[in-house]
Amino acid sequence: MTYAEALKHLRKRMHYTQEELAELLNVSFTSVNRWENGKYEPTMKIKRKLAPLFKEHGIVVEE
Repeated sequence: MTYAEALKHLRKRMHYTQEELAELLNVSFTSVNRWENGKYEPTMKIKRKLAPLFKEHGIVVEE
């Protein structure tokens, strides 16, 4: 699963809006939107924050 697909899947599993996920990660809504649309990829810092969430929800990301 790509980062874009994984993020969208994670967000839906958590029942979060893009704004809520952005707040959780301390980034802008625009960043989350761009990541989910595959325009950009999260930074390593954000990927480290996302890793435990992906693991907790059983989501595997292909890098």
